[in-house]
Amino acid sequence: MLINLIEVLSVLAIPFLILFIVAYGAIKKVKVYELFVEGAKEGFNVGVRIIPFLVAMLVAIGVFRSSGAMDFLATLLAPLTNLIGMPAEALPVAIMRPLSGSGTLGLISEVMKTHGPDSLIGRMVSVIMGSGETTFYVLAVYFGSVSISKTRHAVPAGIIADIVGILMSVWIVNWMFG
Repeated sequence: MLINLIEVLSVLAIPFLILFIVAYGAIKKVKVYELFVEGAKEGFNVGVRIIPFLVAMLVAIGVFRSSGAMDFLATLLAPLTNLIGMPAEALPVAIMRPLSGSGTLGLISEVMKTHGPDSLIGRMVSVIMGSGETTFYVLAVYFGSVSISKTRHAVPAGIIADIVGILMSVWIVNWMFG
C-alpha cells in the first residue's frame, strides 16, 4: 500500500511541480518563458566557467577509484557498516556519492547488474543516491567558478548532511524492505 502510494506520487511529482511553477508565474504575471531562456543563457556561461574545475575534480575521482583507495576504505569501514545494517556492497556508493554523481551511477549500475534493482541492496543504493549531494563536487566546481576559497561552514555542513542522508537511507530501506 505505502509502496504503491510512493510510486504514484513519484510519477506525478515532477509534472505537478512544473505546472505549479508555470501557473503561479502566470497568476503573478511573470513572463515565465522569457525568464527561463534568460536563465538558460546564464547557465551556459556558468557551464563554460566551471569546465576547468570539473576536469580537475573528475581526474581526482578517477585517481581515487583506480588507485584502490576506495576499496581499501570500504574494507576498513565494513565492520562499522555491518553494525548499522548496511551491506558492504553499498559502502562504495555511500563513499562516492559526496564526490561524484556520475561515479556513483557507475557503481550503482554494477550493484544493479549483480543484485538486481528490487533487491535490498539495489533499493538501498538507489535511496542513497537520491538522499545525498555531490558535496565535494559542488564545493570544487561551483565555489571555484566564483572564486570562493574559504568555504567556512559549507564543508562540515555538507559532510554532516551526507552522513545523515546515508544513515536515514539505510534505516528507511531496512524498515520498509528488510
